[in-house]
Amino acid sequence: MAAGPTLAVVAREAGVSVPTASKVVNGREDVAPETRRRVTEALDRLGYVRRPRFDAAKVPGLVDLVVHSLESSWSGAVLQGVEAAAHDAGLEVVVSAGLTRTRGGRPERGWLDKLIARGSSGVLFNLAELTPSQYAWLDTHRIPYVLIDPVLEPPPGVVSVGAANWQGGVTATEHLLSLGHERIAVIAGHQRKMCSSARVAGYRSALASAGVRHRPEYVRHAGFDETVAHRRMLDLLDLPEPPTAVFVCSDHMALGVYEALAVRGLRVPDDISVVGFDDLPESRWVAPALTTIRQPLAEMAATALHLLVRMMEGDRPEGTRTELSTRLVERRSAGRAKMGR
Repeated sequence: MAAGPTLAVVAREAGVSVPTASKVVNGREDVAPETRRRVTEALDRLGYVRRPRFDAAKVPGLVDLVVHSLESSWSGAVLQGVEAAAHDAGLEVVVSAGLTRTRGGRPERGWLDKLIARGSSGVLFNLAELTPSQYAWLDTHRIPYVLIDPVLEPPPGVVSVGAANWQGGVTATEHLLSLGHERIAVIAGHQRKMCSSARVAGYRSALASAGVRHRPEYVRHAGFDETVAHRRMLDLLDLPEPPTAVFVCSDHMALGVYEALAVRGLRVPDDISVVGFDDLPESRWVAPALTTIRQPLAEMAATALHLLVRMMEGDRPEGTRTELSTRLVERRSAGRAKMGR
């Protein structure tokens, strides 16, 4: 059997040095995009075999889960879903909290090196912001991966699982409209994040369908931060015509909204109605219990694991984006609008 081309042959074909070709193979970030493209095309054209530095047969049932944080109940629900699905599939899971960053703010490759060293068969990324070079590294090393609720729009062909965020925004706003509210504000997350922009788009669509005027001053962004949501709610209350209801795009931010209303001596829902998003455990603990949009976090995580297993077995999913339905969970934080307000 003839040996495959050496890295020197690949470098000559791409018109680069051997060290530069090695950087591309090993996922280094200090390579220009055009150079990376030429080397990658040469690798594929010549059939260069990227040899892993581990014996995958020793750990055939290991997958990685990279989560944004381990401190929130949001992440806890994702972990629960992955663990249950992995147990059913006979897999072991290694959990990493976030993508480590250098002092300059650039993601390190440490977790990528560890991924290779321990011989993981695939990776799930939850709320991760991967760089182009990290995507390229994963593709170069033929490591299957699935994104759970990606922060930004993934590159073409990348498999992801999320919730029906737009429909959730529609449902939350329609519920408040059905209670007679027209002055409905929204406190969203980050403007550039997929889930946040989709929920705000759903909110605006529901208002338009009901013939209710959209007020730009009623749209505030708080970056999914409870403290910032507190300030945004106070800003809304200071408007000449404050809202009578607010759709808060996460249950965590809704806690800050509750605190802001308490500071002003306002009662939920007597003075202002509140609807959240996620259906985290804390939505049941606050008083009054929070009406919210249930996001099926555990089911999203389990679905992602099932897709990853298929990819590990060589079966490519037909579609790249899977969306699970959201639904309204009615509790006691949303009431009918008061006449004359």
